[in-house]
Amino acid sequence: MMMHWTTALPEIALACCGMAILLLGALTPRDTFRIASMLTIGAFLLAAMLVIAGPAGLAYHDQFVVDAFAGFIKLLVLAGSALAVVASLDYNEHENLRRFEFPVLLLFATVGMMVMASAANLMTLYVGLELQSLSIYVLAAFARDQLRSAEAGLKYFVLGALASGLLLYGISLVYGFSGTMQFDRLAAALTDPAHVSPGLVVGIVFVVAGLAFKVSAVPFHMWTPDVYEGAPTPVTLLMGTSPKVAAMALLVRAMATPFGHLLASWQQLIVLVAIASVLLGALAAIGQHNIKRLMAYSSIGHMGYVLIGLAAGTAVGIRGVLLYLLTYVFMNAGTFAVILAMRRRGEMTEEIADLSGLGRRDPAMALWMTVFMFSMAGIPPFSGFWAKYFIFTAAVQSGLWLLAVIGVLTSVIGAYYYIRIIKVMYFDAPGEPFDPRPASLSLLAAGSGLFTTLFFVIPAPFVGAAEAAARVLFR
Repeated sequence: MMMHWTTALPEIALACCGMAILLLGALTPRDTFRIASMLTIGAFLLAAMLVIAGPAGLAYHDQFVVDAFAGFIKLLVLAGSALAVVASLDYNEHENLRRFEFPVLLLFATVGMMVMASAANLMTLYVGLELQSLSIYVLAAFARDQLRSAEAGLKYFVLGALASGLLLYGISLVYGFSGTMQFDRLAAALTDPAHVSPGLVVGIVFVVAGLAFKVSAVPFHMWTPDVYEGAPTPVTLLMGTSPKVAAMALLVRAMATPFGHLLASWQQLIVLVAIASVLLGALAAIGQHNIKRLMAYSSIGHMGYVLIGLAAGTAVGIRGVLLYLLTYVFMNAGTFAVILAMRRRGEMTEEIADLSGLGRRDPAMALWMTVFMFSMAGIPPFSGFWAKYFIFTAAVQSGLWLLAVIGVLTSVIGAYYYIRIIKVMYFDAPGEPFDPRPASLSLLAAGSGLFTTLFFVIPAPFVGAAEAAARVLFR
């Protein structure tokens, strides 16, 4: 029992902190939003230290696993969630969303993501996924007085319920045809692909479909543009970072561990989803004028690139997946820090044209935005280039030449709309200046920008950690 407690201590501590902050907010008559936010960031730091210092192993009848892969993902999830809290501080005050429930919901969503990272059983997978999803449904509709926020929350909830149904149906098929939901027992039972029933393969397809919705991969992407645009911008930042990381980690562990021996059965499915995602992400974003919708289609494309690493089906491919997720979290968070700074006369602006002349009006913010756009386009020496390099190298080594070529070509196409933003900032006539930005957004943009720029200087610790995490799944 002690082993169970210590193995899951980061999740337990984070959940207890969430309940304590909830009680503090409910029992304190004055406004506690900023205090609750600071305490939430402190809880994330505590959980990160516990993840680093905690023991590895299996717990709760082998349904919960802690290993290098889970540790890497949990630290990345905690970083993304902390960045979202920092981004919400000024925004929530301006938009009259100063309610302590916001950081509490974000904290419980993070607990669900951490459970997802340690799932070693299909039901643990589902419980963690739903804890995360239910919290984010509410966060998407948190600006309840705004029609588009309520619409975003409703769309996300309805389509998310459909995806959960697909996932549960897939889990039931897998259990019905294999007799177990444990990842290790499934892996042992499926060592001989010749004896795998067609019903089990159908179950795997439904599991992939349910998880593909959570990472907004084609054809389960339909919710992404509307929800990104309608949700409060800090929530959009969150949805583009931590939940994507957790869901992709879940997909990777589910495919590599219990179904790794069936690579030939699911590889083509992942290849098709990856191709469709990178194509849609590259082409659909070209005509966008709203920068949040553009980032939605951009995220679809980036998740397609991540799926290329999964399709490779090797430790090298998974290493590429983890490095891509690492760089994407900071690129995305930094970009949304700039978007959050686009405020005139107290009102948020979201059109790409509103960035006109930013290079002359606010050179520092324009510089960081340029860094993020170049990185997302995959231009060296920024971190996005190296992330794509690791992904495409894994695809070539696995013989997926067509997938690698399509990935490179769509990167070139996608560079158009990233570079267009740079053109608007530096070559278009300056518009009305933005309101003075808070220090929290300047710090967020600068920190993310420095990581994105200097990643190539000291990549070894990150590459080594990703490689150690990937090897865990291929022992």
